[in-house]
Amino acid sequence: MGRDQATEFWIDRGGTFTDIIAARPEEALQTMKLLSENPDQYADAAVEGIRRLLGLEGNRPIPPELIRSVKMGTTVATNALLERKGEPTVVVLNKGLRDVLQIGTQQRPRLFDLEIKPPLQVYERTVEVSGRLSVEGIELEPLDEQQAEHDLRSAFAAGFRAVAIVLMHSFRFPQHELRIADIARRVGFTQISPSHEVSQLIKIVPRGETTVVDAYLSPVLHRYVGRLHQALPQVPIYFMQSNGGLASAALLCGKDAILSGPAGGMVGAVKAAEKAGFQKIVGFDMGGTSTDVTHFAGQYERRSESEIAGVHLRVPMLHIHTVAAGGGSICRFV
Repeated sequence: MGRDQATEFWIDRGGTFTDIIAARPEEALQTMKLLSENPDQYADAAVEGIRRLLGLEGNRPIPPELIRSVKMGTTVATNALLERKGEPTVVVLNKGLRDVLQIGTQQRPRLFDLEIKPPLQVYERTVEVSGRLSVEGIELEPLDEQQAEHDLRSAFAAGFRAVAIVLMHSFRFPQHELRIADIARRVGFTQISPSHEVSQLIKIVPRGETTVVDAYLSPVLHRYVGRLHQALPQVPIYFMQSNGGLASAALLCGKDAILSGPAGGMVGAVKAAEKAGFQKIVGFDMGGTSTDVTHFAGQYERRSESEIAGVHLRVPMLHIHTVAAGGGSICRFV
C-alpha cells in the first residue's frame, strides 16, 4: 500500500478523553473515544485508538505503511500547567536578581484587596551567577563559571533536570547564557532553555516568565512525543500549536503547546460553523479537566501576551480563555 492510500489520523488528546478520527481515501470517517488514562487496558490512548481503528489485535507493532500521518491536538501541556505537574525547574539569574520574576511587573488586577497573594511560581530553585553585560554588550563583570557549575551541580544532585537561563540583555548579547548552557549540558541537565532562544524580548520579566514555562513543560511534552515515536516509528506526527498552526513533533516545545488542544477545538469549531453558514460564533469547549471559551467574527483573534493558570506568557497564540474547571471537576462550598 502506498502512503497516499494509507489512513490519516486526527486526534484530540484531552485530560479525560481522547478522540480519534480515521480518514481513509474515498471512505467514510471512523471515530473512537477512549479514556486518556487507562493503564490497566493500554499504555497510550492515541496509539490504542489507532490500533483498534486499523483492526490490529494484540500488541504487535503497527506497520508504518498503514498510516499516512498523525495530526494531534493535546492538552498535555495545558493540564500540566493547570495542575502544576511539570518538570521541577531551576532558574539561573544574574546576581542580585533572585526575586525579579517573583516581583514581576507589580501590576495589581484587584486594586483594593488588602491582602496581596503573589502567584505561585513554577520554578522551585534559583541560582544567581556573577557576571554582567551592559546594554551595549560590554562585559562589566566576567562570568564566574566555576561558581555557576558548582551551583548547577548542587541543583542536579537535588534532582533537578530542567534549567531556565535568564540573564540581563541576553536577548541581544547571549554570550553568558550560551556558556551557562554549555555548563548545564556538561553537568547533565536534560532540558536547557536559554531565554535568548525561547523568547527574544528586551524586558527580562516577560522573557524570563516565558522561558521558565518552556523549561517546565517541554520535558512533559518530549516524554509524550517520545512514547508516540516509539509506538509509531517512521510515521509523520504533527501537533497543533497554540497559534493554530501545525508543527512537526520534533519541533514542539512547551511554550508553544499550552493551548494545543484548545486551539484545535477553535479551528474545528470555526470550520464546522462556516459549513453551516455562520461567520460569527462563540465557542464553548468543556472537557473533563478544563473549559475553553473562544470568539470568532470572521477572523481568528490572536494575542501575544497571555495569562494562564496565574502564569504570564509572551508568545503568539489564539485568543482562548481557559479555566481549570471541566466536566470532571469537583466543586466544594466551604
